[in-house]
Amino acid sequence: MDSNISDVTPLEQPEVVTKARKRITIGVPRNIDASERRFPLTPEGVNRIIEKGYTVKIEHGAASSIHYSDNAYSRQGAELTDRHGALACDIVINLSTLSPADIRKMRRGAMLLTLLCPERLDAESIKELQNMSIMAIGVNLISDERGNFPFADILAEIDGRAAIATASSLLADATTGKGILLGGVAGLNPCEVTVIGSGIAAAAASRSALGLGAIVRMFDDDVYSLRAAVRDLGPGVIASSLHERVLTSALRTADVVIATPVQARLSLGADVVDIMKKGVITFDLDARHGRVFPSMPTVDLASAISEVRTDGRRVCYVNAGSAVPRTAAMALSNTFITMFDSVMACEGLTNALKLTPGLRHGVFTFMGKITNPQVARKAGCNFTDINIFLQLS
Repeated sequence: MDSNISDVTPLEQPEVVTKARKRITIGVPRNIDASERRFPLTPEGVNRIIEKGYTVKIEHGAASSIHYSDNAYSRQGAELTDRHGALACDIVINLSTLSPADIRKMRRGAMLLTLLCPERLDAESIKELQNMSIMAIGVNLISDERGNFPFADILAEIDGRAAIATASSLLADATTGKGILLGGVAGLNPCEVTVIGSGIAAAAASRSALGLGAIVRMFDDDVYSLRAAVRDLGPGVIASSLHERVLTSALRTADVVIATPVQARLSLGADVVDIMKKGVITFDLDARHGRVFPSMPTVDLASAISEVRTDGRRVCYVNAGSAVPRTAAMALSNTFITMFDSVMACEGLTNALKLTPGLRHGVFTFMGKITNPQVARKAGCNFTDINIFLQLS
């Protein structure tokens, strides 16, 4: 028998109640270090990070070094703020070392993402990171499941390519350079490029130089790395083990010299520099500037794109990637987006460390303790293995 509609008793229906998850804030302050022109995020990168559920706060004028206006970021959803607002976020991205005063403005227990070079850290900054219980991570030490270093590798490739682009420009300058092409033309010998090392930066520089038609000689003390580089670059590169006499001969005739990190600590003194051509274009792509050519005055490409060399004097250019900071920003943005994907998937910063071994490799301060041996030596104290903290938490 059909029921009358008036006899139907309405039943309560359970309503799905969701608890709003706190949005993680990412702050990007303006870089006040004159030797660091690179910036971590482009406006497009900010937009993609916001779409993943983060809030991004940018200090006014922070991206002026890569020629992006504040409006470019605000149109993509970023919040423009003062320095204190950018530093008081859950995650702060600053590629150079923050000053102790800036660290004190950070939120206690926040995460700092930076490029770690222990030689540039001072003891007072390390102490403030400990006092504020900052989870400080050197992004250049972060690795992936295949053993690659996403941040360090892309920056090394940019350094190598930027070195050749800069060298080509300096050689072609008729006023301060020699007024010659790196690759030469029919009937004229091309320039010679000597590359020390065979890693990512060295291979990128060699590939660019070969593409311009230069003669490239590559030296390394790691024969397996050298073999892999030659296999990748092809027969155009002349490769040799790091024999002193052979290297000296190559340096004597080189128009461009590019030094990249090698296993053995290499230092070429004034006697070797004296045999090099006057006006030779020399680069040191090691983060520890000045180690390979200690007798040469250095020119930081973050602040000077060219150096007058009318007297033919030899100088060593450093910080090659800062000559193309916008390219670095685009590459870093892509890498940070991938990293923040992992953090969001792990539902928290500490969980991300537990579940992502490669991220742990970059941590150098955690819960008030130093977890990196090089940083500990710089601070004059012992370090603690971060895995101990993660197992107890």
